Amino acid sequence: MAPEKFIIITAPSGSGKTTLVRRLLAAYPKLAFSISACTRNPRPGEQHGKDYYFYAENDFKNLIDEDAFVEWEMVYTGKYYGTLKSEVQRIWQNDQFPLVDIDVQGALAIQRKYPDSSLSLFIEAPSLEVLRQRLIARGTETAQTLEERIEKAKDELTYAPQFDRIIINDDLEEATRELVKVVEDFLGVPAL
Repeated sequence: MAPEKFIIITAPSGSGKTTLVRRLLAAYPKLAFSISACTRNPRPGEQHGKDYYFYAENDFKNLIDEDAFVEWEMVYTGKYYGTLKSEVQRIWQNDQFPLVDIDVQGALAIQRKYPDSSLSLFIEAPSLEVLRQRLIARGTETAQTLEERIEKAKDELTYAPQFDRIIINDDLEEATRELVKVVEDFLGVPAL
């Protein structure tokens, strides 16, 4: 069984985190994506236990009372998200390491709870202007949501120094190499 270590990755929207996480998982079969729990409704095509563990708010609160989470938070009023202990245990029992892809506050909560067995990584765009251009290029933002995401990113960037490592995603290939190397050094297990 793999030693009980975590890889925690967080980033502001538009930093390229999802792309880097996919590349890291492809390069590192010993990593397994940790599926989060939430109280929001599934989007079309999403499946319980594959995309998220979907719970009614009451059931989620019962799980909180049962201390079933590594970390949890209410992200929006009535909308809870969290990392289940059972999910992390499932991955460890499969002789793998959980990769937790979550927001800044959740990432810091896991880091505080497991300071010696977690590696926390903050993915950052080279500048706010680059971040803005990436969000515009997605074509999914209104002028208002674009500004909301930029403001949220400014706030999230203030937490970056609290993470074990900051990776600037300026060049995707270089950022991927750096990410794989940092994870490899922490886990002591080679990538592919």
